[in-house]
Amino acid sequence: MSSKKIETVELGTGGPRVGVQGLGCMGMSFAYGPTDADEARATLERALELGVTLYDTADMYGMGENEKFIAPFVQAHRDEIVLATKFAIALDPDDPTKRIIRNDRAYIRQSVEGSLKRLGVDEIDLYYMHRRDVRVPIEETVGAMAELVAEGRVKHLGLSEVTGSELRAAQAVHPIAALQSEWSLFSRDIEDGVVPAAAELGVGLVPYSPLGRGFLTGAFVSADKELSQDDFRRHQPRFTGDNAAANVALLDPIRKIAEARGATLGQIALAWVQQRAAAHGLAVVPIPGTRKRTRVEENTAATGIRLTEQELAVLEPIAAEVAGPRYADMSFTSAGRD
Repeated sequence: MSSKKIETVELGTGGPRVGVQGLGCMGMSFAYGPTDADEARATLERALELGVTLYDTADMYGMGENEKFIAPFVQAHRDEIVLATKFAIALDPDDPTKRIIRNDRAYIRQSVEGSLKRLGVDEIDLYYMHRRDVRVPIEETVGAMAELVAEGRVKHLGLSEVTGSELRAAQAVHPIAALQSEWSLFSRDIEDGVVPAAAELGVGLVPYSPLGRGFLTGAFVSADKELSQDDFRRHQPRFTGDNAAANVALLDPIRKIAEARGATLGQIALAWVQQRAAAHGLAVVPIPGTRKRTRVEENTAATGIRLTEQELAVLEPIAAEVAGPRYADMSFTSAGRD
């Protein structure tokens, strides 16, 4: 069992130095059905052994439960890791079954206090605006976030699912270390405007769902048959009906490359994302989510794979052929506002 550590990179100009691959912690206690808590905790430790230092959570993952879950690990390794969490998605007070987006100053201050308490830390290393509330000027939101930096509650600022123009407006107020958005062989809409803006401004990219929420691993054929009732992917357009059947066929070229290299489909998909750094001239630190040690070992091994120009050419057409949007409601994504 290898314990070779992955390489590191500075996440954005003046941002934190982290492993070139991070870990998405959401699924350890939210969204993907039943979990083995002991195995998930062991996965956090194994990731650190392999050089993963960026750990990503959010206050809305289980309405605070995910932050509480990773808190003991965070506290035990506080000086070794970069802790990222997010604010902006809240329950509608008039209908707790619905979620709303809030970017106002009062809510930001309320949110950071809650996250600090649940995580048991004095400072958050990377604090993201999770989604954009278009009712609040982004300059006001980032200004409120900048106050947290000045007060020593937050070290670096991040944004999620913003457009290139929104990123430029935010950067004019305070340096943004990282932009988090979906980016994978199945989802490349950010390459039109968001990625060039980030490269121009020296902002790092943190791709979430770099494995297409698991679809790119080849593990699924039918969400209805293979996913538990409380797995949110049962409601994702790409996982259902005719879309799922069409998307399964798109895995064939990935599978051929993986078989020729003795790798897994997921490793090829991750290697493609990792190589976006060289392709676009910016730091790229994907955060594949997993709750199993074997998966984090597989995922980090992908950082050592360099795809050839011929292989990249074979993979190039896939995104344009994907059936279904990445969310049923795209209005809360950067693509929905571009």
